[in-house]
Amino acid sequence: MPHCIWSSLILHKTHPILIALARRSQTPFPLLSCWTKSLVTVASMSDKKRKSPSAANSRAAKQQKLNPTKEEKNVKASGWLLGHLKQMRKDNWEMKFNKKRLRFISDTQKIKQGSEGVLYWMSRDQRVQDNWALIHAQKLALKENLPLHVCFCLFVPKSELSTLRHYSFMLKGLEEVEKQCKTLDIQFHLLLGAAGKVLPGFVSDRKLGAVVTDFSPLRESLQNLEDVKKQLSTDVPLIQVDAHNIVPCWVASPKLEYAARTIRGKITKQLPEFLTDFPPVNKHPHTATRTAKPVDWEKTLASLNVDRAVGETEWAQPGAREGTAMLESFIDVRLKLFDSHRNDPNAVALSQLSPWIRFGQISAQRVALQTQQSGRKAGVSVASFIEELVVRRELTDNFCFYNKNYDSVKGAYEWAQKTLKDHAKDKREYIYTREQLEKAKTHDKLWNAAQYQMVSEGKMHGFLRMYWAKKILEWTTSPEEALSVALYLNDRYELDGQDPNGFVGCMWSICGTHDQGWKEREVFGKIRYMNYKGCLRKFNVANFERKYLPKNL
Repeated sequence: MPHCIWSSLILHKTHPILIALARRSQTPFPLLSCWTKSLVTVASMSDKKRKSPSAANSRAAKQQKLNPTKEEKNVKASGWLLGHLKQMRKDNWEMKFNKKRLRFISDTQKIKQGSEGVLYWMSRDQRVQDNWALIHAQKLALKENLPLHVCFCLFVPKSELSTLRHYSFMLKGLEEVEKQCKTLDIQFHLLLGAAGKVLPGFVSDRKLGAVVTDFSPLRESLQNLEDVKKQLSTDVPLIQVDAHNIVPCWVASPKLEYAARTIRGKITKQLPEFLTDFPPVNKHPHTATRTAKPVDWEKTLASLNVDRAVGETEWAQPGAREGTAMLESFIDVRLKLFDSHRNDPNAVALSQLSPWIRFGQISAQRVALQTQQSGRKAGVSVASFIEELVVRRELTDNFCFYNKNYDSVKGAYEWAQKTLKDHAKDKREYIYTREQLEKAKTHDKLWNAAQYQMVSEGKMHGFLRMYWAKKILEWTTSPEEALSVALYLNDRYELDGQDPNGFVGCMWSICGTHDQGWKEREVFGKIRYMNYKGCLRKFNVANFERKYLPKNL
């Protein structure tokens, strides 16, 4: 599945996404009919959420790579998309910034006289171009004739989830950001420490007049924002811009949405306003008198206290350039297969963009625009992909923003909590510990293979994420333990882990979030059930098992 969205839906000929896209791009409606001419259903599971990734023994797992096909390599080598995007930004240099994308965190809104710069505090959206937060920060700096600074606060929590896989991908992406900033006369600073402790002092020392940051609905990010607000001088505006969602989270809905069907219309009717192209971040005309200290990225990565047993992946190379290349290959090679083959783990049909979107190295809005513009020959695949990229992905931000218990059974719907409690003591045929699951020591070869895929590649196929997480519910002593184990494995091994998509994917699979009650059965209660026989009907399970299971298992 693209972007760790573990779900699909039924799209009809007059689906609101197609209509909204037509309004935005002035696409004639007959073309939309062409896109959906033979469409009856776009997915095999209506309003279904995909499940969370899993893990196994990294050393025992044979490194399996998501190698591009020969056709993909030829297409990627052309690199047409990078030049195309550069020209698109140049053509849209007059594009206005929609102020609905921002909200003031501070009481003060004006930059004080005598300031010596504007700061973009980069956090979730780790890219230069196609970044509404940086675009707005440059706009403020230009208005006040001030230098522009970018900073990133590097803090590594003491946790099993702090792995080399994640921090290497992030830091190498930030290294690309630093290089791009340098060419644009924008100062990039790597601050070591928690934002609340290091950023306010940096702002004061540099006499920066405003701080712009991006948006994340997760509690750690919201706490960082609150900590900075408390320590920041009251005469410095603190502005948050949602640069991750196409329709800003607080604009899409002011409340917790029940399911995709309740938020879909709210998002799609606003796409004509928000699904626009981007103006470029240009070379900044005002040079800072105090320049940034160059970062020794290799030394920084080597110094981090992270778990190096979970190593880097080979198939996913970090940075906006690599993310753009993956988007290009998706449009040219895989998009046409997406609608019909996305639920087949043996098929090469997914976008594979979730790591770059998770770290903000590529913009989901850019992905949507380019898929719509360049993928029209792919027909209905465009509509089904946009549904997952936009509606399903932005629904996960809504859930985490408006539900403080987004990673707990307490955050499930009342009916789900009740049915899980009613069946919590049901007899389980198999019981596995977290260690056994992590090492793929179960009786189920398909589950073990999916586990090995996640550990070795850092990305499990979307369809299998559902099966994987639901089996954890079936094989652990309680729903609470199941959710804890699923989130641990997902967030430790998945490159796109520790993200709203992962939290909601696990919550959908184990707690019925954004789903409905189904036929009641042992252990699951009314939570949607999946089994091995169902997978046999959908794809060649034996092929997948042969590919990912170690020969000596």
